[in-house]
Amino acid sequence: MSLLDIEALRATPLKRDPYDYFVVEHFVKPDVFAQVVADFPQIESTGSIPPSELDIKGKFKDLLAEMNGPEFRKAIEEKFGLDLSSRPTMFTVRGNCARNNGKIHTDTESKIITVLLYMNQEWDKDGGRLRVLRSATDLNDMVEEVSPNGGTLLVFRRSDNSWHGHEPFEGPRRAIQMNWVRDEAVVDHEQRRHRFTMFLKRLNPFGGIAARAS
Repeated sequence: MSLLDIEALRATPLKRDPYDYFVVEHFVKPDVFAQVVADFPQIESTGSIPPSELDIKGKFKDLLAEMNGPEFRKAIEEKFGLDLSSRPTMFTVRGNCARNNGKIHTDTESKIITVLLYMNQEWDKDGGRLRVLRSATDLNDMVEEVSPNGGTLLVFRRSDNSWHGHEPFEGPRRAIQMNWVRDEAVVDHEQRRHRFTMFLKRLNPFGGIAARAS
């Protein structure tokens, strides 16, 4: 049985202002969401972690496989008018947010499409809600604010003005980031970078490594 509501994705209009993006609430089907969250890997640190460094199992493993499958890719291709068949994918997982996360950024040029899937049961905090922004300098100049709960999906086309960020938050904030990227060299470089960052955090868990978070 599919864990993802692909038909809801297809029915959701692509927004063009201020860049190409769309949001689907309850993209992880509500009747399986709790099971997927129950299998979300235990993560103590902040930052983005490659799945290869985590204990991936059960419904969470099934979820990643479905996101990396042909039906989801086809729906994204149709939405953005792209051919992604020759583009590799890259996944990272976040379990916790640091106070210095969420700074405004656009994502690196090597990324083509960014997928964010939020895996928190509830969200009543003031910070941590991702904002689709018009500006690189003003976190309040937003078009939409996305609460990171309930299997909500946010997908956008990376561009020079795909600004996004969120108000500071510190604590548990579960998210999956998936990207279609330019080539395999990007995947290798980014995965090495994330593993090195994890190594530094293990050496100095209280150090202030600045990070961007989605």
